[in-house]
Amino acid sequence: MLDFLAEQKIAEAVSRGELDHLPGQGRPLALDDDPLIPEDLRVAYRILKNGGFVPAEVQTLNEIAQLERFVAADAGDDAAARAKALKKLALLRTRIESRYYERAVRKLSA
Repeated sequence: MLDFLAEQKIAEAVSRGELDHLPGQGRPLALDDDPLIPEDLRVAYRILKNGGFVPAEVQTLNEIAQLERFVAADAGDDAAARAKALKKLALLRTRIESRYYERAVRKLSA
């Protein structure tokens, strides 16, 4: 029913010319859908992304990358900061790996 109403509203707007001369008219859409994200989650992820939010996994992966850069830069002479970063990096890697493992087990047992 909602599809029908949406199509009807779009057809009315087209007939009134409200959709003429829009930016990008006649060009293909630049879709940034990630094919690895399940289809039923893509809309929700796009809404979150447009709102400036990212899934917890992405945030964790970003933090891992930041810590890896910090450790790779050798962090100067601050051995305590480097050791702390290495501990946190190990913890975050373990967390993300356990999430992936749990998901794999659930999918395989379904």
